[in-house]
Amino acid sequence: MSTTPEERTDIVPFRSALRAWFAISLQTFGGPAGQIAVMQRALVDDRRWISQRRFSHALSYCMLLPGPEAHQLAIYVGWLLNGLRGGLAAGALFVLPGMIALLALSAIYVGFGDTTAVSALFAGLGAAVVAIVAQALVRVARRALTHPVLVVVAAAAFVALAVFGVPFPAVIAVAAFVGWLAARRTPAFTTANGHEDGGYGPAPLISDDALHAEAPSTARTARVLAIGLVVWTAPIAVVALLTGGSSVFTTQGVFFAGTALVTFGGAYAVLAFVAQQAVHAYGWLTAADMVRGLALAESTPGPLIMVVQFVAFLGAYATPSPFTPWMAGLVASLLVTWVTFVPSFLFIFLGAPYVERLRGNRALAGALSGISAAVVGVIANLALYFAINTLFTRTVDITTGPLALHLPDLTTPRPALIGIALIAAILVFALRWSALRVLGISATLGLAWAAIGPAIGAS
Repeated sequence: MSTTPEERTDIVPFRSALRAWFAISLQTFGGPAGQIAVMQRALVDDRRWISQRRFSHALSYCMLLPGPEAHQLAIYVGWLLNGLRGGLAAGALFVLPGMIALLALSAIYVGFGDTTAVSALFAGLGAAVVAIVAQALVRVARRALTHPVLVVVAAAAFVALAVFGVPFPAVIAVAAFVGWLAARRTPAFTTANGHEDGGYGPAPLISDDALHAEAPSTARTARVLAIGLVVWTAPIAVVALLTGGSSVFTTQGVFFAGTALVTFGGAYAVLAFVAQQAVHAYGWLTAADMVRGLALAESTPGPLIMVVQFVAFLGAYATPSPFTPWMAGLVASLLVTWVTFVPSFLFIFLGAPYVERLRGNRALAGALSGISAAVVGVIANLALYFAINTLFTRTVDITTGPLALHLPDLTTPRPALIGIALIAAILVFALRWSALRVLGISATLGLAWAAIGPAIGAS
């Protein structure tokens, strides 16, 4: 007897899923690479709720979308495990700890201006993230690069991004085309990459056919789109009615809603534009504020694009009318967080049924395999970027001819953070400690170094 979508919705007990997503949400440090690694470990390796090929299939689709791909991946997997409410719960929990943490840090920043202890704690976390991202790179590469063509795609993606500054969408498009072409010319290509019966990784406890599914239709698409657009834009309309169309709240809501639709290439790709507009066009904060906000966002859980909440808080705090400064910062933070992340839910709930229906298509499977390989290059580039900006005080940008290199100034190492990163690497790779334990140890080491470093004349 066939299984209906409704019967599949709670193949994983919803309470168990909530506990799992809450645990994941507390470990989502390190940008998309670290976040994907956490979900990989928790859902594929440890709990074995979903197969590697379904996880990779979902990730490949999310890489095509604007917005934070790790957040979208959480929504997609939550939808596969528990239907609509699973996707809503997974997506909400994924951003909640980071939102609360950055809201608190924003208040501390404007209220006290002295975040020495907090900075030291986050510096230790940042050093640990270098090791965690390296582990993510190794794990994802081991599973995704199962064909020589894909090894070449991953290496080419890394070089294109790290050396020549090729736009992210172009890298993904070329990788998809190469995978599609390889699948058409080599029948064994998709089987080697787990998109057919070959598979890879540990066998899941839940079969692929038992996961949630919905039949795509025009009526369903129209219904989801209409509801999603109303839910997404309603807070902006309410704020505009209460504070006026030219208020800082309405301006921020409209600006960041538009930004959410063009964030291809991850947070780093769009933050330069956000910084330019927020600092120079709108004057919501200074360039120094933006850098500090980015540093805080780098070391809090959740997507890096959450830094827009910090931008909104400072901008509204400075021009709070008709609210008090503190209330203005709170309202702006919640509004901007809402308009930034709601589109991720809409993209997944609209597209997932169609993507799931096409799982058996060999050409599409090949294209998604190409994207999965490119993801390895993307993670490698993000890992390099994070290591450079964490372990060295200054960096150097070289833009000569076709080159677009971002390199460390080797005369400005941060010995304490390099040491913490090495300790974290030993804990992660040799002792196989959990990410949460490693982060706790590293944060403690960061605080300890802040206390004893000045006393012994260390920097």
